[in-house]
Amino acid sequence: MSFAKFMTKKPVALIQQESGQGELKRTLTAANLVSLGIGCIIGAGIFVMTGQAAAQYAGPAIILSFVLAGLCCAFAAMCYAELAAMLPVSGSAYSYAYASLGELLAWVMGWLLLLEYGVAASTVAVGWSGYVVSFLAGFGVHIPENLTTPTASMDHATQALVIGSSINLPALLGIVMMTMLLVLGVKESATVNNVIVFVKVAVVILFVAVGIFYVDPANWHPFIPPNTGVDGQYGWSGILRGASIVFFAYVGFEAVSTAAQEAKNPKRDVPIGILGSLFVCTALNMLVSLVLTGLVPFQTLNVPDPIAKAVDAIGLPWLAFLVKIGAIAGLSSVMMVLMYGQTRIFYTMARDGLLPAVFSRVHSRFKTPWVNTLVVGAVIGLVAATTPIDILGDLVSLGTLCAFAIICFSVLYLRRKEPNLPRPFTVPFSPAFPVLGILFCLYLIWALLSNPVTVRFYLFYLIAGLAIYFLYSQRHSRLRNGGEMMGELLEVQGEN
Repeated sequence: MSFAKFMTKKPVALIQQESGQGELKRTLTAANLVSLGIGCIIGAGIFVMTGQAAAQYAGPAIILSFVLAGLCCAFAAMCYAELAAMLPVSGSAYSYAYASLGELLAWVMGWLLLLEYGVAASTVAVGWSGYVVSFLAGFGVHIPENLTTPTASMDHATQALVIGSSINLPALLGIVMMTMLLVLGVKESATVNNVIVFVKVAVVILFVAVGIFYVDPANWHPFIPPNTGVDGQYGWSGILRGASIVFFAYVGFEAVSTAAQEAKNPKRDVPIGILGSLFVCTALNMLVSLVLTGLVPFQTLNVPDPIAKAVDAIGLPWLAFLVKIGAIAGLSSVMMVLMYGQTRIFYTMARDGLLPAVFSRVHSRFKTPWVNTLVVGAVIGLVAATTPIDILGDLVSLGTLCAFAIICFSVLYLRRKEPNLPRPFTVPFSPAFPVLGILFCLYLIWALLSNPVTVRFYLFYLIAGLAIYFLYSQRHSRLRNGGEMMGELLEVQGEN
């Protein structure tokens, strides 16, 4: 059996044809998509990861980590925008890889996106749980520790996974609520998301506007703390390590592209949604990190709720209350958008035959992939209830960076192989920008590989994904094994 068989590509013309087909309703505007992107980006990155990265790795120079991570995402975002405008279908990077690099790498991309969306949603749910528990404690409601602690924990001294008898019940309940909302319909979900986005952006802006008057410049010195002698602990290597951590703050901006098949004018609106949401959130991330490290010594920020801690330190409990409300709202919308993206990717993969057909089954009334959503919600909820955030974060970033690098390469490949395809949006200064995107991704991946636990799990995860592909997906692929899609393919090829 030749390897070329597994590199079967779905013609771009067929993917473009599919963009006008399907049962999903086109209800989302450019404003909805920008809101969707902001809703996914502003969450665990600002409210949780910023403080941890500053305290452990970069100090006040965490703002430079945001610049580095933002540049990486900017190059990848432009590549996403070009592909999303050219191929406006659900499935995001999976569909783009199918058109440019072939079925096997498309499957790998879809498998990586499970890390980015599914595991990220679990990670955010754990952070959401922490803020909910803290918020309720302010009213005298204390949830037992065994109901707020994940089942598993990492012993960093021995690098062994320790299994206990606890469960993170709030995280599980948060996923259940988001699952039900997504089953009801994307329009209803988008409306709720718009309200949540307004609340959390207002809270973030309020934190910056009020906090700037309480900043102590002495907290910014030294701006780049000297390296401790350990790679990644402060100094320039700490800035790099910090970038790989706060990169999580940008995870999900490309979730806008998974909504292409439900956008009213995807060729125009999807690029606006991707680039607009990334620009707004990059500015907010940098402002928050600057104010946060100016309010309190960076060493004190290694806590689950660093922004609330900073506001408490300056004696403004009312603002701390609002910050917790904003964090809970923000993390809620991030969970919803990440789960939304994951279900739409599985929906597209199931239509291609790479996953069981049940994942593409659409509810007759709500017009949503309801079985798919329930399955995804159950898996994500289980992971959120049992796994601590420190185990999940690096895996999410590693999977996302690999996916971004493939997307940048796909743009280069399609420019060479399909130069005459209409491109409503093009990456400027190509091939320089796509190449820079690949290099930035590889640079941050290198920083993450310092954690052997992450590397071992990641390799095991990829091997498991390849096993599923060869045992199931390549045997059921509609593109290579006949059926309705093959008939469409022959028709498209005949026209060409």
